[in-house]
Amino acid sequence: MVYTVSTLLLRNLSDVSSEIDPVRWRKAIDEVWHEDGVFYDPNGGPYRGRDEIDRVAGKVRATHFDFRYQPISAPEEIDDGRRVRWVSGTPGRPPEYAGTDFVVARDGKIAALCMFLDKLPQLRPGV
Repeated sequence: MVYTVSTLLLRNLSDVSSEIDPVRWRKAIDEVWHEDGVFYDPNGGPYRGRDEIDRVAGKVRATHFDFRYQPISAPEEIDDGRRVRWVSGTPGRPPEYAGTDFVVARDGKIAALCMFLDKLPQLRPGV
């Protein structure tokens, strides 16, 4: 299936980064990432290919099991490149960190994702 780039960004946050079931996050990786996709992590990497992206997702999830990733604005689009700003932390508590994902898509899948860590934004209550 081919997805819009905005959908890819949001699915990567919810179905890969926030998913706790390794079978479901792997299924999402196979659906939204190109088989030769590259994840650029500010703390390591780059990670190339679905198997490596799956491995690093599991490694991150093991250290932040209860964290969920939530967009704080709609994805912004320019041609085949998009970005989305997000926060992460334990639901019901203030976010512990923030970031921006930049994606380049090819054929309706993520070809490359660059994650940048940001300062925590001042959020209104409930976000």
